Amino acid sequence: MKNLLNKAMSVFVVLILPILVIYLTVYFGLNKNEADKVVFQPKSEHTASVDHTQFESLQQTFTNPKQVTAACLTCHNKRDDELMSSTHWTWEREVELPGRGLVKIGKKNLHNNFCTAAEGNNGSCMRCHIGYGWEDKSFDFTDATNIDCLVCHDKSDTYLKQKGMAGWPATEETATKEFPVPDYNLVSQSVGSPDRDNCGVCHFYGGGGNNVKHGDLEEALFHTTKKVDVHMGEDGKNMVCIDCHITEKHNIKGRAYSVSSENKNRAECEQCHTSSPHNDYLLDYHNAKLACQTCHIPVYAKVNATTLYWDWSVAGRKDENGNAIKEYDADHNYSYLSIKGRFVFDNNVKPEYVWFNGTADHLLNDDSITEIPVKINTLFGSYSDSTAKIWPVKIHRGKQAYDPITKKILSVKLFAHNKGEGAFWEDLDWEEGIKQGMEYNGRYWSGKYEFIETEAYWPLNHMVSVKEETVSCKECHVRNNGRLASLNDFYLPGRDYNKWIDFSGFAIIIVSLIGVILHAVMRIFS
Repeated sequence: MKNLLNKAMSVFVVLILPILVIYLTVYFGLNKNEADKVVFQPKSEHTASVDHTQFESLQQTFTNPKQVTAACLTCHNKRDDELMSSTHWTWEREVELPGRGLVKIGKKNLHNNFCTAAEGNNGSCMRCHIGYGWEDKSFDFTDATNIDCLVCHDKSDTYLKQKGMAGWPATEETATKEFPVPDYNLVSQSVGSPDRDNCGVCHFYGGGGNNVKHGDLEEALFHTTKKVDVHMGEDGKNMVCIDCHITEKHNIKGRAYSVSSENKNRAECEQCHTSSPHNDYLLDYHNAKLACQTCHIPVYAKVNATTLYWDWSVAGRKDENGNAIKEYDADHNYSYLSIKGRFVFDNNVKPEYVWFNGTADHLLNDDSITEIPVKINTLFGSYSDSTAKIWPVKIHRGKQAYDPITKKILSVKLFAHNKGEGAFWEDLDWEEGIKQGMEYNGRYWSGKYEFIETEAYWPLNHMVSVKEETVSCKECHVRNNGRLASLNDFYLPGRDYNKWIDFSGFAIIIVSLIGVILHAVMRIFS
């Protein structure tokens, strides 16, 4: 009996125990870290120590917002210099583009496949500029009183820029029930650090409506749960934008690759979570080639739908009475507008995936079309690039106007206050809208226009899911229809088949098992 127990113990120690140790090591990980012990206090819990109601300069009677800016600068001197050097003010930055050298790019001069471009549509697009009155090329970027301090710092939730007014709030002449004249004394004495309301009023509604552009930034995030976004959920961390987009002297960390190109000043998960946050060797090993977002954002547009397709080629239709048309899909998202064309919306969308190293290229005004679909922006990266990772993206597809002679995307004047001024949204006339858009931007047009397929890439960073809902292993490591099916420049276990790799793997396993068994048998009988 004693001899039998000794043999059983030998089998356990030699054969079973090593397998158990290997299993537990992989399961629980080799790299215990302190990430889960970090105590984080979101800025939403910060209480300001300054009472702006006590400042004499803010107790005067304000009749327009530029007076408020002048009053702010009496205390916050030099802040105007910081702001006027920021991209929120200039809408451009000088970057190094591959093969092009130093180029100034930004919302000021880049194409998009939403409302086509900002310049030439200033009255509408510049509502989201942090200034007052950028209506045309005469706007003075050196005048500090043109800065809108209130749009980012209002905490009264009463301050709004009026639609179609180039960044101005309502006046006595233009006020409506939706956009009343602000109480500048109340607002100026109710300022503080920006929160989701301040950032979201522009970033949630870019492109012409809620969640049109990004897909992972929308009005549901004003007040949400951690099921929608684990960081911003009010039942969780209740974080605000500047908790991650850390700001120093009005330089805000973060990049939107619709208008940015360089891998600099990015907001990254590792700021809080480190590069090995899981306490699991196998999971943390994936971080070498997977962005955190790839697993932690399984779907986007979780609440309200986002646009996936925008076809300008069918815009301009009218009903039998000559009126503009509006049509809606089953979920009451608009599917056709005379002024914009046909749309496809969807929610709870699975991302598409690309290799991305943090750098990008963009379609510039002088660039000729060389491929279809036209890439409005190009995200660089590949498996062989040691700095690239797999990222989840929203790819916004559409059709927009181009010149078939010069092979260039066209600038279109969309916005005007009145009919008869050549703006497409008012007159539904493509030729006049293109003519004026190209003239405003100083570009040549042959007089011909057609429509062409385009794509724009938007890396996803928000709507991070709770850990129980992250992407599972089998969603990628599966033979058919896996999430990474479109990325075929590398070997993915469980998806790809190579008889020599598979044979080698099985051979190693079999030889290892034979070796372990032989060793165990030899130990038992010796």
